[in-house]
Amino acid sequence: MYGLDIAGKLRGHGLLTSEGTLYPLLARLLRGGHVDTSWRESGQGAPRKYYSLTPAGKEALLTFVDAWGVFSHSVSDILKPVGGHDS
Repeated sequence: MYGLDIAGKLRGHGLLTSEGTLYPLLARLLRGGHVDTSWRESGQGAPRKYYSLTPAGKEALLTFVDAWGVFSHSVSDILKPVGGHDS
């Protein structure tokens, strides 16, 4: 995806307030071998940098998804009494 498209998608879900936080993260993912970049011509000006997951990035994502599931379930269980769903 194009960087601004990533920012828009994250912003649409309330996960990003500033693009200034996204680009350092993308640079870190690039240095870690989790994303690759490519430049593509744009019909609206200068070429754009696109980001894509590498095989290592896809593997890291799957590991995160598994860990997130466990974490999310645990937090939900802990918060049930607060929400009045548990006696």
